[in-house]
Amino acid sequence: MRVYFVTSNDKKFEEASKVFSSFAIKLERINRKYVEIQADKLEEVAEFSARYLMDNTPKPFILEDSGLFIDALKGFPGVYSSYVFRTIGLQGVLSLMEGKSNRGARFLSVVAVVHNNEVVLCRGVCEGHISHTARGHGGFGFDPIFIPRGEKRTFAEMSAADKNAYSHRGKSMRLAAKYIAENMD
Repeated sequence: MRVYFVTSNDKKFEEASKVFSSFAIKLERINRKYVEIQADKLEEVAEFSARYLMDNTPKPFILEDSGLFIDALKGFPGVYSSYVFRTIGLQGVLSLMEGKSNRGARFLSVVAVVHNNEVVLCRGVCEGHISHTARGHGGFGFDPIFIPRGEKRTFAEMSAADKNAYSHRGKSMRLAAKYIAENMD
């Protein structure tokens, strides 16, 4: 079975392809950007984008939106994670965290699955905390400052397989692949 993944992010495509291949589903990439609304919840952003693409994208297709939600910053950067990463980066977030004792955070991921003009949302969460310094050379985005619960390593210090076992995106992609495998021919 073939499913299209609308993304301009190479790393997301690599991570998702590994998950989907374990369900005997081949992902084919559609490398293009699309409209992402400003909203309070990732689910709203993903659903709007999926509906926006529905009429001019081969089906079935998926897209994914994710964010880092930091407790001490009242959920910031959240749905604005990509913008915050591009503008202030890791060091900017670490500066905002200076002096904060509560370093709790979570990564959230929402995959929108589109088939037969329906949108199904699959959500993944990874609880953890923000490190005091950036560590590691793997991963992407905020991976060098996020340590998942039960680990001492940041996502950037982990192998791709280790990260996928913990990660928000790994969880949401597994749910999406399972849904597709069980509901589509």
